[in-house]
Amino acid sequence: MSTVATPARTRGSRRTLTVVRRTAWLAGALFWSAFAVLEAVNHGWLAGALALVFFVLPDLTFLVALDEAPRMEKGQLAPRAVPYYNALHRAAVPLALVVAYTFGPVAWPPAFAALCGWLAHISYDRAFGYGLRTKEGFQRG
Repeated sequence: MSTVATPARTRGSRRTLTVVRRTAWLAGALFWSAFAVLEAVNHGWLAGALALVFFVLPDLTFLVALDEAPRMEKGQLAPRAVPYYNALHRAAVPLALVVAYTFGPVAWPPAFAALCGWLAHISYDRAFGYGLRTKEGFQRG
């Protein structure tokens, strides 16, 4: 009996892991979206507006190198925009800010709503298979 996995079994395991991982990200996305809406309902239009702005903001990083867009391959982000894109698509940053908000002296609900919107964006991206970019601007494997 061999302990070496066959390639087909390995691919099946990877697919299963991918489905589980994306499902977990989708659950997180729905959680953060609901939390952002709750904050908007409880704290007014400013909380809702900031949640929406921070939900959209991470994808606006392509504007950093809009002039390079015609020369890029399909699915490629301009290398000049990659550091900005990756910085705004790391979940650790808004999660750390949520923790700091929770235990810190700042108590401004619109800021928390913005963080919820930001985390929702990152979570939806991961759930749908979009992650960080390589330095050349392509999706990481």
